[in-house]
Amino acid sequence: QVQLVESGGGLVQPGGSLRLSCAASGFTLDSYTIGWFRQAPGKEREGVSCITSTVRSTDYADSVKGRFTISRDNAKNTVYLQMNSLKPEDTAVYYCATSQMPICSRYAGGYDYWGQGTQVTVSS
Repeated sequence: QVQLVESGGGLVQPGGSLRLSCAASGFTLDSYTIGWFRQAPGKEREGVSCITSTVRSTDYADSVKGRFTISRDNAKNTVYLQMNSLKPEDTAVYYCATSQMPICSRYAGGYDYWGQGTQVTVSS
């Protein structure tokens, strides 16, 4: 069964950290560009970060640059999003998705397969 599963979300205080994981089963991630997206209630889905497969080029939204780091471990078939210095405005459901594009893009339309999402809540 082909699955993309996000994990690692939860409730954290402002200034705290979380590491999200995006694990694949039934297929290998190593040939795909992977993107992380988020959607807060009442807002459009936002591209947070992405990483390509081979050269591992990365890109970040301005709102998370310097605080979030995307990485991938192809041996574990997993992509990570390390989130530091979290802010209440980072609260959202976070999704990972796969793309066959060889470039890093935060445009959701370029992604084919999506996970079910994991909730991140930043609140005191």
